[in-house]
Amino acid sequence: MKNFLRVVRHTLRRRYTFVAALLCSIGVAVLWGANLGLIKPVVEIIFSEKQPHDFADAKVEAARKKIATAKQEQAELRAQIDKLPAAEKQKLSRQQSAIENRLYAAEKELQAAEFLQPIVKRYLPNNAFVTLAMFVAFLLAATFVKDTLLVSNLMLVERLTQLALYDMRMKLYRKTLSMELAHFGNDHTGHLMHRFTGDLNCAFNGVNVLVGRMVLEPLKALACLIGAALICWRLLVVSLLVAPLAAYVMIRLSRSLKKANRRAMEEMGRLYEVLSETFSGIQAIKGFSMERHERKQFHQCSKGYFRRAMRIMFFNAMGRATAEFMGTAIICVAIITGAYLVINQQTTLLGIPIMDRPLSLGSLLAFFALLAGISDPARKLAEVMHTLQRGMAASDRLYDALDREPTIVDPPAPKSLDTLRPDLTFENVSFAYREGQYVLEQINLHIPFGETVAIVGPNGCGKSTLCNLLPRFYDPVKGAVKLGGIDLRELRMKDFRSLIGLVAQQAMLFDDTVLNNIRYGSPQATQEEVVAAAEKAFAHGFIVDKLPDGYETMVGERGGRLSGGQRQRILLARAILRNPKFLILDEATSQIDLESEQLIHKVLEQFVRGRTTLMITHRMSSIALADRIVVMDHGRIIDSGPHDELIRRCDLYSRLHQLGFRESA
Repeated sequence: MKNFLRVVRHTLRRRYTFVAALLCSIGVAVLWGANLGLIKPVVEIIFSEKQPHDFADAKVEAARKKIATAKQEQAELRAQIDKLPAAEKQKLSRQQSAIENRLYAAEKELQAAEFLQPIVKRYLPNNAFVTLAMFVAFLLAATFVKDTLLVSNLMLVERLTQLALYDMRMKLYRKTLSMELAHFGNDHTGHLMHRFTGDLNCAFNGVNVLVGRMVLEPLKALACLIGAALICWRLLVVSLLVAPLAAYVMIRLSRSLKKANRRAMEEMGRLYEVLSETFSGIQAIKGFSMERHERKQFHQCSKGYFRRAMRIMFFNAMGRATAEFMGTAIICVAIITGAYLVINQQTTLLGIPIMDRPLSLGSLLAFFALLAGISDPARKLAEVMHTLQRGMAASDRLYDALDREPTIVDPPAPKSLDTLRPDLTFENVSFAYREGQYVLEQINLHIPFGETVAIVGPNGCGKSTLCNLLPRFYDPVKGAVKLGGIDLRELRMKDFRSLIGLVAQQAMLFDDTVLNNIRYGSPQATQEEVVAAAEKAFAHGFIVDKLPDGYETMVGERGGRLSGGQRQRILLARAILRNPKFLILDEATSQIDLESEQLIHKVLEQFVRGRTTLMITHRMSSIALADRIVVMDHGRIIDSGPHDELIRRCDLYSRLHQLGFRESA
């Protein structure tokens, strides 16, 4: 509930829109009650034997007679009390109190009748049928105004919700982008996607219901309650005796609904996860003929969600049925009680005073109509309880993500690099993805600016992890990574990341044009600069000659419309355009054809000059570009030096050379 209230506070920041929606709700509620209360004058005036003006006069005269009768009875009772002994006077005190109540009620009735008498004579014709026509016209006009206000209310509530949803979506997106890289490994993509779609929509559907129906319907019920209380508040209290039981049942059902909805959202997140893995790994699925296995896994997830959905539907149906049954029970109690009092012209029930004077038929019918007007909003509130509980459950999941703080942040007072050619130093660096399971241990490596370093070693030895510490995708558990002698944690990330270019094994292309993909990271670059970078990367030729729209060609999701070599050359053009001081090449030529590799090698031969380059590779052609080779094994640097020296003194490097480097060369 706490997190849902945070969503509500976020929504209500647009106060003017909310106030306008609230005023529309009040208008609808007042007209809703007024339309139902119209039954009383219609029954009493139109269907009486007198014309409207005569009826008004008769009401005044009847009230005066009641007052006169009550005063006479009061005087007679007082005279009788005066003659009785003190011990017997107490017996007549209850009767005296009842007469006083009748007198008070008659005086109020006279005041109302005298107030309405000139209004009836001034505004209503002295003809019952014409007066009925006026009431019908008023009903139509009031209904038109009410519906206009209702449409305005719905539009204002939707505007309020959609604007808040837009703000929250942007806030969640900013928060997600600010998280460290490990966050995206811990939270599956499917669950992240579900938070941006299902959770956000459910949370703000709940808010829409809260500021819409949960305001409008109670106001309609309140208007009817006030109208019924004005007719006879004690009878209303008797009618609502079963209401606490209904409230208790609804509270219990709403708690169960919230739990069921939270579990259903977790199942839906799992469904998103399975779909994401299926679509991203479709090549492997088809290559290994695992369609049956994936269908079975998806079937199990779908079945789990189906069970959760049916449980939610059960609680929702029970809530609606309970609300309808209790609403009917309230009306039934009112009908039995009211009919008994009116038919028998009684004012007490089981000795308990219910009313000051017997109700007229018109008053009783209006009372029943107003009670029915209460039950309709109650039924609608029960229908939206499911949406409200889903919103509460979704809000918990949303703020579970929004309240997480990134572990990798800028320092409060960042330092600045005091040199344009900073050295790179890994000083006693140790790193672990999980506590106690070190991937890197005691790494000490100094790289002067402008040196090209090739990092080699068996798979899983920590090569990529070491390079990921430079752009500060992760922070060391122990030790420090320094630029120009300054710990990266003391620099602003935007500043030092602007000095880094990355060409990874997995081509990071977006579903956009070739032009925008090359310009990604250098948004201010002109088209001429983009073309120049593409020419240096030997990409301009295939872009112009082989792609249908040249630089405006859409590359597809993850660059799927291009070959591996084309993707890598576009990535290299992106890095060239950025002109970084530090270049990271992570197996940049491992999955491309020989021709593309030769072209990229020519580019790199020129591009690595004058900048610090970290190169993860198993290709001898790439290793030949390095000034120094660093050999890693089990998270440690076991040797470093030029190729000729390592071949002689490092057994691991010699074995790697024999197994892979020679073939790739």
